[in-house]
Amino acid sequence: MKISPTVSYFEEPLLQFKFGQKLVYPRDGLFLYGPVDESKDTKQIRYGVISTPNGLKRFKAWAKTMNGFIDIPKPGKRSRANNPQHVPFPGFTEAFGAEWPVEPVIALGDIDPDELSRVLHIGNRHEAVQKAVDLFVAPIINAENRAENPPQFWFVIIPEEVYRLGRPTIVVPKGQREQGEIYITPAKAKKLQVQPTLFGDEEAQAEVYKYAAHFRRQLKARLLKDKIVTQLVRETTLAPQEFVKANGMLLRPVEDAATIAWKLGTGCYYKAGGRPWQLADVRPGVCYVGLVYKQDDSQSDRRYSVCAAQMFLSNGEGVVFRGALGPWWHTIKKEFHLDRNAARALISTVVAEYTGSHGEPPKELFIHAQAAFSNEEWAGFQEGCAKETNLVGIQITDERGGIKLFRPGQYPVMRGMALKINEHQAYLWTAGYVPRLDTYMGPETPNPIMIKVQRGDCPLDQVLKDILGLTKINFNSCLLNDRMPVTIKFAN
Repeated sequence: MKISPTVSYFEEPLLQFKFGQKLVYPRDGLFLYGPVDESKDTKQIRYGVISTPNGLKRFKAWAKTMNGFIDIPKPGKRSRANNPQHVPFPGFTEAFGAEWPVEPVIALGDIDPDELSRVLHIGNRHEAVQKAVDLFVAPIINAENRAENPPQFWFVIIPEEVYRLGRPTIVVPKGQREQGEIYITPAKAKKLQVQPTLFGDEEAQAEVYKYAAHFRRQLKARLLKDKIVTQLVRETTLAPQEFVKANGMLLRPVEDAATIAWKLGTGCYYKAGGRPWQLADVRPGVCYVGLVYKQDDSQSDRRYSVCAAQMFLSNGEGVVFRGALGPWWHTIKKEFHLDRNAARALISTVVAEYTGSHGEPPKELFIHAQAAFSNEEWAGFQEGCAKETNLVGIQITDERGGIKLFRPGQYPVMRGMALKINEHQAYLWTAGYVPRLDTYMGPETPNPIMIKVQRGDCPLDQVLKDILGLTKINFNSCLLNDRMPVTIKFAN
């Protein structure tokens, strides 16, 4: 049955906290009730810290504040601190029911700031970032190997210079540039894959292009094989008052101390093994999988990409699967698509993981992707899925700069509004005015995301409700929602 374009509103999804209590805002639930899993998960946080000497001092001073009440700032002429989205931080133990130690399990506070600055100024950005990351990765791995009971995660405290220079697009001025040791270019490194040298000297240099020239991404990637979890924090976040411009203004604007505590505290609790909240009133047996693709710049063939899939359950738990590297980028269509065998293998792995945890295959499996599904790709997904599972393919795209929706009054469109084009496609506003916050947390007129039931069968309203809920389980922060569902945001 075809439908004409209609506008609908979906209520803000509820989150569940301790004692089964339900609220829409994570900070309210944690402040009033505590995390959903307090009775069975982590009761003590164990973290390590790596930093420069000054960074360690700033971290320890900040860590002490996490054990106490942090009020929101007094409202002023230019302050919005009295807005409803601001919630005082009650203290880590009061919010999460877990002990927060001021002293880290392992403290590595001897990163040489002069050496860190020197390598960051190397002209070749890949070499500069690799050597900067080396200063952090090697000590962390050595400490982990020596520890009988290693930290659950590591704080990596970075000077502002790392944030500023640890990026691929930065060009160091000639007068400040350091001479590096790498002389081969990225193009030469790619050529070596098909035309290797006799002695392998240049191949060794080509290793510098294996990882992204981005400090944060490379650090996390290089620690992944050792299953080491990190929380990167800038020194200016921990002690903003110590970094001021010549005119007395802060070097960079930061959020108030309570908001920083909420965000970092939630991320730390999650990385230590806890689960702060989960979606309430969800259907049992439902599994969501997000697919994203990344072209491998180290390959000489532009088609070669890797596909990542991340499985999410209604309680927010997720498992990442890396698919095979292959020619998934179609240069004519400008789209990513797996072949039949790779699609079958990937979804089979997801179903096996779910079955191993639940004793049976999922009743419903939703695959979220930013591109449409090809016939060959979808056939592979169907072959890898259990027959009793309802398999549905959802295409989700960002519609920034496209269609706009307005309503009377001074506030923009409400979050949860949807413009349904037909029975399979709709625009969903995952950002907009939220009654609980009494504001819109954004700088411009809200843009929707486009949702299309591209394969399989599920009522459109149910799909939209699910996706709205999946914008609320980002445990690396403590916001009411993200704009994109966790299936796309985290896999990406």
